[in-house]
Amino acid sequence: MPGDPSIPSVPSPGTPRPGGPCVLLKHGEIFLRGRNRHRFTERLHDNLRSALQGIGGSTWIKSGQDVTVLGGEVPLEDLVERARRVIGFNSVEPALRVPSTVADLTTAAVDALAGVRAERPGISFAVRVKRRDKSFEMTSSQFERFLGARVQEALGGLPVNLSSPDVRVSVEIDRKESYVSWTRHQGPGGLPVGSSGRALVLLSGGYDSPVAAYRAMRRGLRCDFVHFTGAPYTNAASVYKAYALARELNRYQPGGQLHVIALGHAQKQLAIAGAGRLQVVAQRRLMVRAASALAGRPRAEALVTGDSLGQVASQTLANMAAVDEAATLPVLRPLVGWEKQEIIDEARSIGTAEISVLPDEDCCKLLAPPRVSLRAGLTGLRTVEKRLDLDDVVAGLLREVQVMYPGETGGDGETGADDGDGEACADGPDGGPASGRPGPAVCAAEPSGAVPS
Repeated sequence: MPGDPSIPSVPSPGTPRPGGPCVLLKHGEIFLRGRNRHRFTERLHDNLRSALQGIGGSTWIKSGQDVTVLGGEVPLEDLVERARRVIGFNSVEPALRVPSTVADLTTAAVDALAGVRAERPGISFAVRVKRRDKSFEMTSSQFERFLGARVQEALGGLPVNLSSPDVRVSVEIDRKESYVSWTRHQGPGGLPVGSSGRALVLLSGGYDSPVAAYRAMRRGLRCDFVHFTGAPYTNAASVYKAYALARELNRYQPGGQLHVIALGHAQKQLAIAGAGRLQVVAQRRLMVRAASALAGRPRAEALVTGDSLGQVASQTLANMAAVDEAATLPVLRPLVGWEKQEIIDEARSIGTAEISVLPDEDCCKLLAPPRVSLRAGLTGLRTVEKRLDLDDVVAGLLREVQVMYPGETGGDGETGADDGDGEACADGPDGGPASGRPGPAVCAAEPSGAVPS
């Protein structure tokens, strides 16, 4: 079999191969959801359709018991790449759709292993059968033994290894058609994005907050983002980083908005008010106040931060409690017990690490004192805040907020000053015109029982 042996090849015209290639997507936690399972499945399929937008051809989705079948008139490797980023699927398996007969299933299994052996001589194999159609003429274990024997006969005694095979051929038998696969890619798992509500992530340019956003998505939260800059006292580098991070994270969810707030003048006001060693914690309190007020626009019900307990001076237990006291929404900290290296490793795996290492001017370092209070008391913080009109300060921050839509267009997203309803449209961050929101995907005919994607 030419090409990548992990991807089933599309038969040439005239080749008698019923069904053809597809992708099996195994469901994650939603199988535990009992009577509400259908709602989680619908959300999962909506997210899959969103991930398939702009793929360049018609696609179809077919729903099964704890499995989704994906196919279309596009290269299978493209379907695999898009599906691997949809949170809620535990595994992504390129496969062949085959009629549910012993002869067709045997031929497919033998052909698959012959192709893999041509690329990787000396492999061992095992066969695993899942029989959903109980009317099939053999039990799962009987058919496993039967297929294993037929493969060995056809391929000259190919060695069997039931505990740790080089290649595991999986056969799933349904009534109308069955599926044969021999490659398994790990999926993100978790709950479908949006099934747990919506959150607003305080997105900086470092490693932590993007990983916290991804972890929140895996618990079913659809995330929008707010980024605070030190403008006009810092340059725009951090905005470009935040935009790039949000665009990368939006590959795991239907597009979330990025809100950009210039905090520089407010930070200077806190310093003039005598914040001193409380400056960093006072800034954090102002950020969560502004984020709490902003959250109503995207209908977020919680804030998410990348705090890790004890990682830096502002993230002691006492300082976290002082920050939480200023918020009007729950503050979620998915990474509170993580070590830094764990966070960096996760950032590399989700694709944000290369962006996070880029240089920028972090607003948190602006006007920061040489030493930060490890136990910022509420009395001192409130004394500083009383010297400002916080309601007026927050209102001023939100009047100037910019809203962007990273990754939602063919090129860059939209950006502009918010008009008060959370809507904005102007030029993209590169200065070019925004190209608008994408239209719905158009799908061609799909197999019986399939749902257009």
